[in-house]
Formats: sequence, C-alpha cells, structure tokens
Amino acid sequence: MKVLLVSPDAEARDLFRIAVGSIERRLGEPVSFQDASERPDAVVADEIASRAGAFGMARDLRGAVDPYRGPIVIVLERKHDAWLARWSGADAWFVRPVDPFELADRLVELIQASRGPLPQRPGQPPETQPGTQREIA
Repeated sequence: MKVLLVSPDAEARDLFRIAVGSIERRLGEPVSFQDASERPDAVVADEIASRAGAFGMARDLRGAVDPYRGPIVIVLERKHDAWLARWSGADAWFVRPVDPFELADRLVELIQASRGPLPQRPGQPPETQPGTQREIA
C-alpha cells in the first residue's frame, strides 16, 4: 500500500504519517509513504498542498487522461470549504484539528471500498459497504 502525503507543513505530514501508518495492521499489509513521482494507492492532502491547492490537485488527478481512481482525502482549514472538496472529487475531507483515528478509519473504509468486498470469513456476518463521500467536521 503506497500513500502519498501532501503538505508544505512538516508537522502536518508527521501527523498524517502517524494516522495513516496505523492502518497497516488492519489492512494486513505494509504501508509506505512516497513522493509525487510514483502513482500512489491513496492520497492524503493538506488543503494548502501546493499553489493550486489540494482541490486543484484532486481535480487534476480525477480529470487526467488516465484518471486516478484511488481514495483522495483532503484536510481542510475551514468547514466552509467542504463544497470545494466535493467539487474536486475528493472521497472524504476533515476539518482541522484532525482526529488521527477518524482519519485512519475513513481511509481504511475507502481503501477497502475501492478494492471491492472483503472475503467473508466463516461464521462472520457480511460486511456493509461504506458510503462514497462523507463530510467529517
């Protein structure tokens, strides 16, 4: 599992790395972090990620000739920017301060949904599919 963390703020990247790193055990596979030169399995971006911002980046990824289909999560400065996150094609968004457990839980849901239903274990009730977009404030 490759995750791209995008933020000009080193502290924010560290928080994202801790939150996202916690999904490793639940997914049952190692999580690595990468730079923008490789195609990631998931993107977690700070609203102020670049000159175009996370909204522009997400919109560009979704609208590319070979569209990015993995989960995109944007961390917002203001809850009023949720409409921009929705417009950009982000799958989920959180408003600062971000609860790292909620971020990790939502990312796991999105990754599992993008991979399709999990194999059912004997004696376990069927999993329900999480929603595709949800605002976390």
